[in-house]
Parts: sequence; C-alpha cells; structure tokens
Amino acid sequence: MSVEFKDYYATLGVARDASAEDIKKAFRKMARKHHPDVAKDKKGAEAKFKEINEANEVLSDPAKRQKYDQLGANWQQAGSFPQAGRGGRAATAHEFNFGGTGFSDFFEQYFSGASHAGFGDEVFSGARPAGARKHRGGDIEGDILVSLDEAMHGAVRPVSLQITDNLTAKPATREFQVRIPPGVTDGRRIRVPGQGAPGTGGAEPGDLYLRVRHAAHPDLVTHGADLYHDLDIAPWEAVLGADITVPTLDGAVKLRVPPGSESGHHLRVRGRGLPTGKTGQRGDFFAVLTIKIPVNPDDETRALWERLREISHFNPRA
Repeated sequence: MSVEFKDYYATLGVARDASAEDIKKAFRKMARKHHPDVAKDKKGAEAKFKEINEANEVLSDPAKRQKYDQLGANWQQAGSFPQAGRGGRAATAHEFNFGGTGFSDFFEQYFSGASHAGFGDEVFSGARPAGARKHRGGDIEGDILVSLDEAMHGAVRPVSLQITDNLTAKPATREFQVRIPPGVTDGRRIRVPGQGAPGTGGAEPGDLYLRVRHAAHPDLVTHGADLYHDLDIAPWEAVLGADITVPTLDGAVKLRVPPGSESGHHLRVRGRGLPTGKTGQRGDFFAVLTIKIPVNPDDETRALWERLREISHFNPRA
C-alpha cells in the first residue's frame, strides 16, 4: 500500500537539523495554540493537534527520528518509499490498515508498534491449500492515540479496520466502537474481541489489541496514574519562596514554593492525577522545580547580582 509522506519537520515548523530542545519548544508552542480545550474550532484543532502529536512522537524519539531521516532520503518524492511489511514481517495473507486511531497511514506503516500474532493467518505463498484445517484468526495489535482528557474521563471512539485479502486484493472494512476506560495508562492494551484477522476453514477471527499512547500534552507528562509538570522558577523565588499557579487536568491550582527550594524538588498535590482502578481513586500531581538563570541581564540587574556576590557569604561548594 502506497502512503503519503508526512513532513514532520514542516508540521512542527523546525529545521531538519533542529535540536531536541528546539523540537520540544516548537511542540509546546503549537500544542498550546491548537489544543482542543482552548481553540475555537474544536474539530479543526483536534485534527491539527493529532498531526502535531504524531510529528512529536517521531522527532522527539532519537531512534524513530533516525529511522525517519533515513526514510526521508527521498523525502520530496511523496509515497516513494519501499513498502516493507510492518515491523519487518513476512507478507501475510491479509493486510491491515487502521482508521480513527489518531495516527496517519504513514505513521502506522513505519513507526507504529503494529504487529500480527499470526495464529491463523498463514504466510502468503501464492495460494491457500485446498481443504485447509480450521485455524483461529491471528490477533492484531496497533496503537491508539488517547488524549489526557480521554484518559481522565473515559471515552468511546469509532475505529475502523480495513482488511485486504492479498490473494484477491479485495478490501473489507469493519467499523466498531472502542471503549477507553477512565484512568487508562500509557502502554496499556485495550482488547476488542473478534476484530482480528479472519479465521480459516470457518474458524472464529482473532482479537484486536490497541496499545494506548497518551497524546503529548504541552504542560503535563504521565507516569502511571501520576501527572508531572515542569515548573520553572526564578532564583529569588527559590530563595524567598513564592505562590505560583500551575495547570492540572482539573483546572489551575496555586502552589506554595517553600523558601530554600532547589532544582529537582517535587511539590505534590494529592488526588490530582488520573483515576486508578474501579474505585476511582486518583494518582497525584507533581510540580518538578527547575531554577532558571537570567540570560543577558541589563546593566541594572547585573549590578544587583554583583552586589549580591560581594555581600553574600554563601558558598555552594563548602
């Protein structure tokens, strides 16, 4: 199957030699602009947000970025890449293409962890043996992009699966609903019974497993059911303390940065993470402090720092 090339560098508006920090900054800037929660055009913003996430998913991962750059040797010739089977598999009797997972065909082809267990889907060899025995269809795995809002509240997503018989080249499309449970964690697999590869000899089909990938958020990162936020503070805020407003999935909250805080210190807000289990008990929210130093201070500010150096008895290496 020929797929349309996705220029992920253009999507994020960065050069092809952009640093990891440049990519991170570009993603955050665009994600904040197009986040469905803040944009007026919700539908358009959702589509754009998925494109940005897909680009970030590849370019922020060194291994995926290297593979992408290798594929992109002929990047101006859209759809010109050799069509290897997903994950390097041998060609099978059926080809599978997802819809509604939040990822493009290009990503599914080259960067998804999609795989096929092959319990009943025989390796394609040009013909199926007559009178083949019954074999349950193989299980199929793919990725599904889930926003943190969906992970918080749960959702029902329409997903489609196109199965093409490589002998007849005839595609058949299945459409079904996938329930995303509240609190679903990154990496968890959602099982959709009976939506895998067809069985042989009248046997039942396999199952579909969709591996959850949390959509990157401009301000929050998940670790299990806990949410983490990188909070930059000024040196004087670290020394004197400060009250700072931070974003959570429940809205903004005010945190007290205690005097004498250091970079790497975690401030915890209990019960502001994702729900866990059937009880609905929630994980925690952590603000991780980073002390930022002023760059290129003006003359007046520099004079104050020099005065502080003169009168302070603090020795960080003592």
